Amino acid sequence: MGKAATILFVFIGCCSNVVFLELLVKDEPASGNIITCAQFIFIAVHGFIFTVDFGRRQNVVPIKDYMVLVVMFFIVNLLNNLAFGFKISMPLHMIFRSGGLIANMIMAIIVLGRRYSVIKYISVIMITIGTVICTIASAEKLEEDSGGNEVSEGFSHIMTWLLGIALLTFALFMSARMGIFQECLYTHHGKHPREALFYIHALSLPGFILTGSSIVNSASKYSASSPLPMLAAVPVLASVPKLWLFLLGNVLTQYVCISSVFTLTSECSSLTVTLVLTLRKFLSLIFSILYFQNPFTLYHWTGTVLVFGGTLLFTDVIGKVKEAIGPTREKYE
Repeated sequence: MGKAATILFVFIGCCSNVVFLELLVKDEPASGNIITCAQFIFIAVHGFIFTVDFGRRQNVVPIKDYMVLVVMFFIVNLLNNLAFGFKISMPLHMIFRSGGLIANMIMAIIVLGRRYSVIKYISVIMITIGTVICTIASAEKLEEDSGGNEVSEGFSHIMTWLLGIALLTFALFMSARMGIFQECLYTHHGKHPREALFYIHALSLPGFILTGSSIVNSASKYSASSPLPMLAAVPVLASVPKLWLFLLGNVLTQYVCISSVFTLTSECSSLTVTLVLTLRKFLSLIFSILYFQNPFTLYHWTGTVLVFGGTLLFTDVIGKVKEAIGPTREKYE
């Protein structure tokens, strides 16, 4: 696939995946572990059959390099989950996750010594601010429903909160470093996105033993869910609990999403990949607002203008249009 087709599949797969995720979490909020485990098992099994040919195909990138990515992945997820125990509210957690673009740019400057034009810096700041504004606006209801998570007075509570902020900050930059490390692997060993997709997910499977009890509890609740009335006329699916069907839809769309992302990492720089994923997250947020009929406020409009304006600057759409029009003008002058 070309870059344009890959980016299109990123948006199709990831945005449709959000719909199934929301349907699952709406009925069973503690679905995180079973969803992630099912996704990893599917990708690992699919890769074992089609990518490594039942283990007969030799890997190009050393396993030790893939293990580095796996360790980074688990550290990032562990720190993000631990942060909730340090008086970090869900809205603040979501806002931090929106800062990946700036973190990636900073890490690329530090690790790879890259330099960017002023326009690139401005566009990244615009996109980040726009995403944060939309996140804050969408998180207001969530904060009200949870009763907020205000920092209590007292030195110990403030220190606890600051430690949570430190964990989130470290996780954010670790995630950016992981993307750059993956980019360096492709530079040294060539482009092997399907192989990386398989090994990273397969090597991560033992980690789900730590969340076994949560997965079993969610599975029992999934089995107790009612079937979908709209599928009553289909004998094979008529009695299947709806949450298992939603999980199947989530797993399949996640495969389209993550496989396209891995392909994109072999075609583009880590910063460009992060830009695409930030835009995907933004569009998923807007789609979620429209799908669940939440109000689209002035803050959302402001964030939308900043995100799309920043994207136009980052991709230099205006300059490319001028280049395309230039030869045409010269032809008729």
